[in-house]
Amino acid sequence: MKTIVICGSRRFKPEIRKFSEELKKRGVTVYEPYLHSGQKEWENLSKEYQEFIALGLTHDHFYKIKMADVVFVFNKDGYSGNSTTLEIGYAVAMNKPIYALSDQDEELCRKVLFREVITSPEEMFEKLK
Repeated sequence: MKTIVICGSRRFKPEIRKFSEELKKRGVTVYEPYLHSGQKEWENLSKEYQEFIALGLTHDHFYKIKMADVVFVFNKDGYSGNSTTLEIGYAVAMNKPIYALSDQDEELCRKVLFREVITSPEEMFEKLK
């Protein structure tokens, strides 16, 4: 069984967690993004500390991409934010196959990098076999 890393925006946190859990139930090793919640706490941190945390989170997710066999972009309704776009670029540099939830991405430079659209955990599971 292959391993997968999920990339996606914090705005989709509940859906990403659900997608991930469905794959885990099927025995898939899933590397998930750290999708923090505390916006109020974040705003109270100094700019320097925010940068330190952002750097750590970015490198953490790059490591997860490096470890995974497959990258899945959770781009609901075609949305990929800045961090996800950066992660897609890293996945390309690492020669990882990239699948996406949606083909509605308006950014052609991202869209052409997706190998295939996968719309459910069940479909992703079958692809990982």
